[in-house]
Amino acid sequence: MNSMWMTVGFLGQAVFSGRFLVQWLASEKAGRSVMPRLFWHLSILGSAILLAYAIYKRDPVFIIGQVAGFGIYLRNLYLLRRDVAAAEASRAGE
Repeated sequence: MNSMWMTVGFLGQAVFSGRFLVQWLASEKAGRSVMPRLFWHLSILGSAILLAYAIYKRDPVFIIGQVAGFGIYLRNLYLLRRDVAAAEASRAGE
């Protein structure tokens, strides 16, 4: 059972860390600093997996850190969706 949770923890960390690779590659491609939507999706997925691991470990510091970040990641996705909807509405009005 412990090795399964260790695997879950490493998987969560890999997903969470992978978001930086996505951000770096997107920025290199654009020639400027960008934060792609996939960054936020990986943040949520990695955070959720790490939160499960933190709950299993009963680590309140780790739990609070993951819950706080989770809200920020969701908010950023909401803001992105709102911007896309506004741009589509603007184009439809032209």
